[in-house]
Amino acid sequence: MLIKAARTLGLVVAGLVVALAIAACAQPAPRAQIDPSSGLELEQLTIETGRGPVNFTVEIADDEAERNRGLMFRQSLPRDRGMLFHFQEPEMASFWMRNTIISLDIIFIAPDGRILNIADHTTPYSDAPVPAVGMTRGVLEINAGQAEELGIRPGDRVRHRIFQ
Repeated sequence: MLIKAARTLGLVVAGLVVALAIAACAQPAPRAQIDPSSGLELEQLTIETGRGPVNFTVEIADDEAERNRGLMFRQSLPRDRGMLFHFQEPEMASFWMRNTIISLDIIFIAPDGRILNIADHTTPYSDAPVPAVGMTRGVLEINAGQAEELGIRPGDRVRHRIFQ
């Protein structure tokens, strides 16, 4: 009986050692990167253009409050950055530039990830509507002039988790 108990205890201890070894080797799940100025998650986005892929790190605005605030009051936006507005259901999006200090290119993206249209060099502080030409799942805002400079055009494909 004592020998059987010792064997059982030995198997339990061996199992614990193996479990601890596996846990020690396991890498923690990657933590979401957060933009310190906005508190929004940062993710990678790629646009496949005729000139090749263009990459941006984007802040994700995926609820009503985040989408309403957008890039308002920002003094600047780094050249490799943007904001991706995620609509859970496709909609006919229309934007404005109220309280937006910097000029932007606004890129409207269809549910399948195709770029529908681009409003380039939008006017800061304007309340004039800037509409999509079709149903959108997302809208990307980048610095004014970058779409043309990087060869981003309607019909190009945006690669990001929300466009599946």
